[in-house]
Amino acid sequence: MKTIKRRVAVKTTRRRKKVDQCDPLPGSVQRVSEVMALAIRFDQLIRSGEVKGIRQLAEIGRISQPRVSQILALVSLAPDLQERLLFLPRPENGSDTVFEKQVRPLAMEMDWSKQRRMWKELQSGKDG
Repeated sequence: MKTIKRRVAVKTTRRRKKVDQCDPLPGSVQRVSEVMALAIRFDQLIRSGEVKGIRQLAEIGRISQPRVSQILALVSLAPDLQERLLFLPRPENGSDTVFEKQVRPLAMEMDWSKQRRMWKELQSGKDG
């Protein structure tokens, strides 16, 4: 499920309301940002008891159980890294700058300080 947020300006006149839509943001949300948001949502569903576990999530989402596990692994990332993934800049040229496959090894590391070092290495590797 995708959520699109837009700012809407509402102008009122005597008896009518006029709604003007603002321009949408350029570029699209990076895929890894969407997957990170999905991981957080999956985790919430399990913790709240709305779903029983990975198997039920897989059935509801019509994806494999291993894929659900891959997605859920992202909640093991340090909170600041999760936030960075959620708020990655929208690429203007249409190409994502960070890919889930690059982030998975970070999620397998349970030490947040090591995750942060790995993130810095990932980011510095893209610059050079």
